[in-house]
Amino acid sequence: MTLSDLEQQARNTPKPAALAELSDNLVFGEGNPDADVVIVGEAPGEDEDLLGRPFVGRAGQLLDRILESAHIEREDVYITNILKYRPPGNRNPKPEEIEASAPLLLEQLRLIRPQIIATLGNFPTQYFAGTKEGITKTRGRWFSWHGVRVFPMFHPAYLLRNPSRERGSPKWLMWQDIRALKAAIDELGPKPAVFVVDTARQEGLF
Repeated sequence: MTLSDLEQQARNTPKPAALAELSDNLVFGEGNPDADVVIVGEAPGEDEDLLGRPFVGRAGQLLDRILESAHIEREDVYITNILKYRPPGNRNPKPEEIEASAPLLLEQLRLIRPQIIATLGNFPTQYFAGTKEGITKTRGRWFSWHGVRVFPMFHPAYLLRNPSRERGSPKWLMWQDIRALKAAIDELGPKPAVFVVDTARQEGLF
């Protein structure tokens, strides 16, 4: 199965009941299907919902500038969200929505076989890092998830709300984090041949 096959399957599969409140427009993800790095955000916003692409609104445009500042090409990574449908009013994802959305994300990861998962914001970070700590405490630290390195960073939307560039500000910290991510990318060796995640409790795509 390819990512394109998986996307088509997701589009042809009814949403689980736990996602009933969310938009009906699937925002699957985009980027390099053989990426070393997968960037995982929280959920699509209004622009993403309309265009069917992740991180294309103001936050996405800032993410592009952040990646560019560290000489990371957007086309070289894969970008998606833990939720594939927009929550009403851009509210935070509910625990049951994350649980119902996770199998599709895990299948994406199985196909891509990333060596690094860069999480943006609280919800993907707490999921992959297995912590209840907020992003202000987890950002810039390395975690491990099924042998894959996890690197939490601020969500670009948070940086839009905190525009200061003073030393110690969120934007200043993000500059440190994106450089650390780039350094880790530059040190990567060959990708593993197999990406193994325990999905014994998963009965299907959703």
